[in-house]
Amino acid sequence: MKRWFAHFAAVFAAVLALSGCGYNDFQRLDEQTKSAWSEVLNQYQRRADLVPNLVETVKGETTFEQETLTRVIEARARATSVQVTPETLNDPQAFQRFQQVQGELSSALSRLMAVSERYPELKANQGFSDLRVQLEGTENRITVARNRYIQAVQEYNVLARSFPTNLTAMAFSYEPKANFAVQDEAQMATPPRVDFGTGAPANPGATTR
Repeated sequence: MKRWFAHFAAVFAAVLALSGCGYNDFQRLDEQTKSAWSEVLNQYQRRADLVPNLVETVKGETTFEQETLTRVIEARARATSVQVTPETLNDPQAFQRFQQVQGELSSALSRLMAVSERYPELKANQGFSDLRVQLEGTENRITVARNRYIQAVQEYNVLARSFPTNLTAMAFSYEPKANFAVQDEAQMATPPRVDFGTGAPANPGATTR
């Protein structure tokens, strides 16, 4: 009986120690970041699914800039070719690559929308108009999903780096997670400006990443 009680007391003390050192918080925040990340992926996939129909619609405008259209097609191909796994969140290089190709697609689509302003018939096309509204809505959802992910990762990383919960992080190998770069967030919020006299973007940083 005494041995059983001593064992129970030891287990109880261990549970209290783990809870006091943030173990349960790590579990909660880890699940929170995974959930937020899944939503980011869902919205990026939603955008990628819109691109083929958008491209086909724009192709109907025979005089449309082929270079702009090609950039969108190639950017989508790169964005969808990146393999995303649960380990991506713990691999800064893989995460940066994912962020880069998605940024390239964002830039290419922004350029496409800006250039389309030159084509009245395309702007009057109901199919194009509907796709544009869907794309704008998806971009808004992407922004919301990314912001939620950024907040979730910030909470997790603060826990992983703060004392004494950093000891728990080291004991259970809870590494800080990769996050979206501040520079990338600022660039996403700045739409490209197009010089309609030359066709060249006035903000070069908005078309390359």
